[in-house]
Amino acid sequence: MAPLIKEFEKHTAIFETKVCITAQHREMLDQVVDFFDIVPDYDMDLMKPNQNLFSLTADIITGLKSVLDDFRPDFVYVHGDTTTTMASSIAAFYSGAQVCHVEAGLRTFNKRSPFPEEMNRSITGRVADYHFAPTVAARQNLMTENIPETQIEITGNTVIDALQFSVEKVMRPDYDNSEIETLKQIWNPNKKLILVTGHRRENHGQGFIDICNALAEIADKHEDVQIIYPVHLNPNVQKPVYEILENVENIKLIAPLSYPGFVWLMHRCYLIITDSGGVQEEAPSLGKPVLVMRDTTERPEAVEAGTVILTGTNTQKIIKKTAHLLNNKTAYDEMSLRHNPYGDGKACERIITFMKNRL
Repeated sequence: MAPLIKEFEKHTAIFETKVCITAQHREMLDQVVDFFDIVPDYDMDLMKPNQNLFSLTADIITGLKSVLDDFRPDFVYVHGDTTTTMASSIAAFYSGAQVCHVEAGLRTFNKRSPFPEEMNRSITGRVADYHFAPTVAARQNLMTENIPETQIEITGNTVIDALQFSVEKVMRPDYDNSEIETLKQIWNPNKKLILVTGHRRENHGQGFIDICNALAEIADKHEDVQIIYPVHLNPNVQKPVYEILENVENIKLIAPLSYPGFVWLMHRCYLIITDSGGVQEEAPSLGKPVLVMRDTTERPEAVEAGTVILTGTNTQKIIKKTAHLLNNKTAYDEMSLRHNPYGDGKACERIITFMKNRL
């Protein structure tokens, strides 16, 4: 949402915009608002130790009432598929505001994969009045659910707008960031860097054990490779990762990265192995092939475009596909140069134009 907020700030004569954060993920959020120079107007500060989906959902809906009563917005913008998105859309609907869903129409059509994201975005889609779909396929998903075509606009994804801004900023010689300076000390420019991320609930347990076994074997078989893995703070992730990978020579396990640090690392890496959704959209803009450790994806356009490959958590499949990209430059270049189906960095401009035409 950061680039969209910045775009709205250019149109103060038309729109009065206020930013509300739930702080569902406090640490990540603070880094992002600082990086994009955004000052929230409302900070609900809801993050608590050991919070769960039940309490979080209830706290968001009840907590937003005072915000909505104070500002009385005509439109409430929500993004993607978090619990914040789903609960905020319901609260906005209760208040009488029109709900605008950015990154709308993504579907796996399996309500438990990813969990709870598939239901979060599906519920938001039922509540929303306007749907900003990143792709033609996302629009078609919405139309299949009987959303009127006049309420849907294909914009590309705002994450590409954010990425373009971010890469330009973090790669400037005068950009001062202590985390990036630390990464420069860890990074070995003489080796092919594989960036790994993983956090999905459906991969907890045996899934993460299989993933870690694959990474250990990749590191063992490819001495010219360095793997850097920012490890999610969830204990269900940390336990198998550190038990299996902590002492593997060319694997660096590091703390979760801020957004600028992660962008810098994406820009430097050779390929990415992940179970993240957003990375599937961002990495192709940087020419980085992605192996997705999931059996399903709400971003089938990336699979069809050839910018990502689904491996699931299958140990041998991860090893085989990684080796193919490391050893076969033709295959790597073909994947690296594919067109990114998720946009050109002008999604926010299209959203503003769409809204202007409806005032």
